[in-house]
Amino acid sequence: MATTVSDPALPLLTAQPPSVMSAMLFPSMAAALGWGIRGQYGHETGAMIAGCLASLTLVLLFAPHFSLLAGMRAAALMTAAIGIGGSMSYGQTVGLTHDAPLIGHWEALRWGMLGLAIKGGLWIGFGGVFLGMGLSGKRYRVGEMAAVMMGLLLLYRLGTQLLNTPFDPANKVLPTIYFSDSWYFEPDTELKPRREVWGGMLVSLVGLLVYVRFVKQDHLAFRLGTWGILAGGLGFPGGQSIQAYHAWNPQVFTASLWNNVFQYFNWWNMMETGFGAIWGAVLGLGVWWNRQWIPAASPPDEVSLSPAWEVALCVLHLIVLLSSDFGKFIPDDQWVSYYTQWGLLMTVLPIIAIFGGRFWPFLMVLPIVAAPICSKSIKSFGYDSPRYSPDTVWLLAVALPLVVLFYAATIGIERSYRKQSVQRFAAVSLLLMTWTFFGLNTVFFDNPWPWRTWTGRTPNHLIYMVCALGLTVRAIFSLRKRQFNG
Repeated sequence: MATTVSDPALPLLTAQPPSVMSAMLFPSMAAALGWGIRGQYGHETGAMIAGCLASLTLVLLFAPHFSLLAGMRAAALMTAAIGIGGSMSYGQTVGLTHDAPLIGHWEALRWGMLGLAIKGGLWIGFGGVFLGMGLSGKRYRVGEMAAVMMGLLLLYRLGTQLLNTPFDPANKVLPTIYFSDSWYFEPDTELKPRREVWGGMLVSLVGLLVYVRFVKQDHLAFRLGTWGILAGGLGFPGGQSIQAYHAWNPQVFTASLWNNVFQYFNWWNMMETGFGAIWGAVLGLGVWWNRQWIPAASPPDEVSLSPAWEVALCVLHLIVLLSSDFGKFIPDDQWVSYYTQWGLLMTVLPIIAIFGGRFWPFLMVLPIVAAPICSKSIKSFGYDSPRYSPDTVWLLAVALPLVVLFYAATIGIERSYRKQSVQRFAAVSLLLMTWTFFGLNTVFFDNPWPWRTWTGRTPNHLIYMVCALGLTVRAIFSLRKRQFNG
């Protein structure tokens, strides 16, 4: 019988752990790129872009000695978990800090920033916990995780009932703690209050932290969960501070010598990019700070799901996932939209399958993450705002990337049987996913290269270029290091 690591407080197998600068810089680049691109593609599935890039970077930095399956399992867990927080409404929370009628309203600013800190902390907190569960070496069985996920759904329901009700906008009845725009701040305005679910997220995340700390004694998962809360809690209000400062002090920018550049800034996208940059850096610091809890020996490659079950679950998940994105076009199947609207529900099947399967970790990080992004891309610039012929878009935005990513996943699955380390495959995967998402977003932005006429997309695209090049350099360095080390 395979055993788990008896003492998780072991040194890293690598002789030279990453410097604190590398531990913060590269995850920051990954999350800034992914979270900035996320804004174009939606809440839950879009957030998994950042989860994918950041988790691959962190595995590459801190667990290159893990087996292929163990390393990709850790990356896949964080990738799936980052989607959970996408269910939370945050547009009106952001609005409390910069909407024109509320400029100068300090109480609204403070309340909005507090709401963003709570929602950001919950969003990244889930990612941190599941990353730690993948890196810690603790054994989590399929049946156990099925029970845990069902328990989280119940806690989510309990939390929304306790903290996010009553909700009766028609009679101006809102929850006691409410972080979207309300009549308290704009009493004479016609508003459309949003239903909030952060209470459900809070109770379920607390339940998960209690489980990993006191039931599983998984110190790394607990610590990275708390670091994730800190990362998101600093990142969301930190990123929004950029946009809010511009809204509150426009004269600073119009009077600046850089006004010719600032006029092209998309401040919302700057907020998203800043959010990602901050949470990536802080979470990277958290992993670095707790690196002694990452076991020197790779966790065992335990697989409890048969290939037939893995394939069936993968097909089922993709069908419902893609149908959910476009469910509004299928009159009799609108119910499927709940699959992505409830981020926690969307992750139940993937989390269970990632822990129990051999195929799922590779499929999750590569084609499954990309599939909804490709589908939304073809809908956007192939049909809604056609810039190319549908045949061209289907070939270059759907068929080509998904075939390449699926082929890469099959290579990883085949090599996982040989007990190879994850370092080389994680580096190649990081390259593939970085340039897949960067390429799709470039077309989404209508090719805003700096040598063309500048638009509101150009400054962010420059930031994405720097991030993509930085991740490329880090991945190539890992490949060359692996080659030199044999």
